[in-house]
Amino acid sequence: MSDPERPSAVRLWFSPRRLRAEGRTPDYRFSLANERTFLAWVRTALALVGGGIAADQFLTEMSRPFRTAIAAVLLAGGAVCAVRAVNHWIRCERAMRRGEDLPESRFPGLLAVGTAVAAAVLIVVVLVGAGR
Repeated sequence: MSDPERPSAVRLWFSPRRLRAEGRTPDYRFSLANERTFLAWVRTALALVGGGIAADQFLTEMSRPFRTAIAAVLLAGGAVCAVRAVNHWIRCERAMRRGEDLPESRFPGLLAVGTAVAAAVLIVVVLVGAGR
């Protein structure tokens, strides 16, 4: 059951006034640290999008379906990372304003494993491509 006093995090993405109405203003240093973390996630998202575009445009010796799959995975990862960035920023800001524990997240672990798997696949592709 949703709490009318507590709008969903998604509603707060575009309504900073509603967020400011919750709880007390935290120490600015913590809000700014939260914002820096958000920006780091956005940079990661942009890197994934750039990698997807680069994979599609520059891996021309690779078969088209495989190249497209790599590009699509990287682009989708960038989109998920960007959405996760804003959602986590809102959840952390809300928790700080309410004096609650910061939210837990499995996303950093999932992103790390996904990046490692993608790197391993690309290493195999490069090694197989070098042997031709």
